[in-house]
Amino acid sequence: MFTGIIEELGTIERVERTADAARITVRGPLAVEGVAHGDSIAVSGVCLTVVEFDGERFTADVMAQTLAMSTLDAAREGLAVNLERAARVGDRLGGHIVQGHIDGTAEVLEVRPGEAWRVVRFSLDPAHAPLVVDKGSIAVDGVSLTVSAVGDEPGGSWFEVSLIPETLTATTLGEREPGDRVNIETDIVARQVARMLRFAPGWASEPEARSNSVIGFQAAPLSQQSPAPQPSAPQFGEPRPTTGGAA
Repeated sequence: MFTGIIEELGTIERVERTADAARITVRGPLAVEGVAHGDSIAVSGVCLTVVEFDGERFTADVMAQTLAMSTLDAAREGLAVNLERAARVGDRLGGHIVQGHIDGTAEVLEVRPGEAWRVVRFSLDPAHAPLVVDKGSIAVDGVSLTVSAVGDEPGGSWFEVSLIPETLTATTLGEREPGDRVNIETDIVARQVARMLRFAPGWASEPEARSNSVIGFQAAPLSQQSPAPQPSAPQFGEPRPTTGGAA
C-alpha cells in the first residue's frame, strides 16, 4: 500500500523487452534505501516488485497486463518516473490509500497556468467516470491529488486537478502537456461500493451500459420489483395459567 506522496524522481536506465513482458531498471537512490528483495516500489503509480538492486538502482519485472494498462508500455531509457516506497504501519497518511493497482490511463486535455498553481484537465474513460467525484481523491502517475472539478459532456467525461508549485517541481506532473498519457487509480472505496451495488437485490443490469463499465446498473422499474411484504395481524392463543415466579 502507498499514500501517493512521491519520495523521489527516478530515471529509467534500462529496458529489456520480451514477447509478453519487460524488465526495467530504475535509478533512485532514496527508493532503494533500506530496500530488500521482494519489496514493493510504485513507479509512476504502478506497484512493482524489486527483484534486483544495488545502492542506487533497482530492477523489476513488468508483466503483459501491466504493460497493456499503463504508460510503462512506452518505458524508455532516460524517462523520468515518480517513485514511492510502500508505506509502513505507523507512518503518517499524508495522501490517501493508494494500492498501486491502476485502473488504466488518461490523456492530458488541457493545461491552464495560474500565478501560483496549474490546473490540468484529463480525459475520463466511461468505465471510470462513475468512480471520480468532485473533491474526491485520485492518484495520477502515483501522485495523490484532490479532484477540483468533473464534467460529463457529449464528447466525453473529464476531471481536473489543481497542482501547487511543490507538486509541479517534485513530480513528473510539472512536465505534462496536452496529449500526454498518465496512469490513474481511482479511490478504492468507490470501487468496492460500485462492485457491491452490482449484486444488491433490486438492481438490474442497464441494457445500454458499456460492456466495460465498472458500474453498469440502474434501479429496476417499479413494475418489475416484488411488492414489499405486508405485516400480518398478530395471532394470540388461549391464555395459559401461571404459577407465579419470574417469567
